[in-house]
Amino acid sequence: MQQVQPEAYKAMIGLEKYLNSTQLTDTHKDLIKMRASQVNGCAYCINLHTKDARQHGEAEQRIYLLNAWKETTLYTEEERAILALTEEITLISRQASDEVYQKAAGLFSETYLAQIIMAAVAINAWNRIGISTHMQPG
Repeated sequence: MQQVQPEAYKAMIGLEKYLNSTQLTDTHKDLIKMRASQVNGCAYCINLHTKDARQHGEAEQRIYLLNAWKETTLYTEEERAILALTEEITLISRQASDEVYQKAAGLFSETYLAQIIMAAVAINAWNRIGISTHMQPG
């Protein structure tokens, strides 16, 4: 993609630069990226973002149990809201529920909530690029 469509790739990098300038914590960005990548089955992105999460200090147990986040108490109320919203954005054909959105809206400012949504949108785009071009983990 980078060689064949450099302008499109540059636009995606621009979105990543924007996300890196937001108030989103590394933990929140990592959870969004890892969970959406798990749901989408993007091996390249799962591998990349779990490495990033480890570098940011994420606990191994939380990484291992992320796909079962609803069944554990390892994640904060805020993280659970982020994970629920990320899943609903990722599985958008089911439509995002008012309940999940309102829960997140009650926990985060409008700006932070918008940044969460943009982070979920961005990783879903990257997952689609990675899966459709058969990118493989290093």
